[in-house]
Amino acid sequence: MTENKINLQENTQNSSKNKLGGVHTTVIGGRAGKKLVKMISQHPEIKKLIPSVISVKGIAGGSLTGKVLRADARGNLRLLLSEGRSYQEIRLVTTVGTAEEGDRIMNELNEILKTAL
Repeated sequence: MTENKINLQENTQNSSKNKLGGVHTTVIGGRAGKKLVKMISQHPEIKKLIPSVISVKGIAGGSLTGKVLRADARGNLRLLLSEGRSYQEIRLVTTVGTAEEGDRIMNELNEILKTAL
């Protein structure tokens, strides 16, 4: 039984690393940004995280912020990270199949982000 528990913990740690994919694997925010992405990846209904290109907006300065945006028709979400002048969208592929279930996950993840930031 103890062996199964250890294997489950190892699989959880490895699965959060394997969930990050796509062409752009850099996440803005340094350690804080990586910590937020790791927290999001540990949600049981998040299947994959796909970071997009880091972009620049007009206003300088600011701390790291994050917000999960509304679900598409299949329940997949978008995480918007912003730090200073940079922002990045990370697509969150979920295991759910409807927008309603995606909205539920969005609310859960936004609560997690609220407590982390």
